[in-house]
Amino acid sequence: MRKIIYAINMTVDGCCDHTKMLADEEIHEHYARLVRSVDVLVFGRLTYQLMVPYWPDIASNTSGQTKSDIDFAQAFCSVSRIVVFSRSLARVEEERTRIVRANLKDEMVKLTQESGKDILVGGVSIPSQLMELGLIDEYRFVVQPTIAGEGRRLFGGVNLADRLQLKLVDSSTLKSGCVALRYLKR
Repeated sequence: MRKIIYAINMTVDGCCDHTKMLADEEIHEHYARLVRSVDVLVFGRLTYQLMVPYWPDIASNTSGQTKSDIDFAQAFCSVSRIVVFSRSLARVEEERTRIVRANLKDEMVKLTQESGKDILVGGVSIPSQLMELGLIDEYRFVVQPTIAGEGRRLFGGVNLADRLQLKLVDSSTLKSGCVALRYLKR
């Protein structure tokens, strides 16, 4: 059965607003490796619209781009499917992308039962709902050495029936001072 992996950047104070984040070569390389290990990406509308067409455009027009941007863009474009949960998104540009308006839990359980690589979830809203449902198997955070002081907070408003216990299975410090953490659900 496939695992559902949630990955996101955040500041020390838990801000996950992409405008407050550092995006250097090492972070792009870190995420490119992760994206290459999955074959389904799951987003809500907002995250999808941040990622597409931005990364596909970089993959198709590499002039003036850094090697790490190109590598991440190519990894992003090599994923076989993107699933977008949205009630308001009317259409998508890519054939590999599918809009889902059905029940989140049912759709994610169905995805985990299919054969293939793991599933990577990004953003805040959809992962928060998946956490409440107990469906996330692995959490990958890159904590940036910044205090934003404002912005959307990770897991703000999440209502858990019980405290969620995680087990740290890997950590590494990047040259920038960011710390990459990998947790499994206990």
